Amino acid sequence: MDEQFFEAPYAYAEHLGMQMQDWRQDYACFHLPLADHIMNRHGNPHGGAHASLLDTVMGYAGCWTGDPDVRQMCLTLTLNVQYLSRPRGKIFIAEGVRTGGGRSTFFAEGSIKDETGELIAKGTGTFRYRR
Repeated sequence: MDEQFFEAPYAYAEHLGMQMQDWRQDYACFHLPLADHIMNRHGNPHGGAHASLLDTVMGYAGCWTGDPDVRQMCLTLTLNVQYLSRPRGKIFIAEGVRTGGGRSTFFAEGSIKDETGELIAKGTGTFRYRR
């Protein structure tokens, strides 16, 4: 990843432990180490952690401008999450891809795997650009 495009995590992402790994046109990748503070009472990652991570990577995927001095923001209009499996590893690896859209809205898909390759969750979303 070109370091000029790296963004420090916003407060909520920092609290969860999200770490930007890659960000470019129509694509974003974040990691989330599985720590005690994101686990539910069963000892599995809370579904909200999955949803937050998918929301983040899909939003970033659609907000690339190609200019580190020009920031584009968006609002989530819909977020759908499919919980598929429990992790075998210790890190969530989330990838988001912008799949289409226009001047005011965009669509994206995301997935979460762990470092063993286990597919944990998938998601789709609709986002509105902030002007």
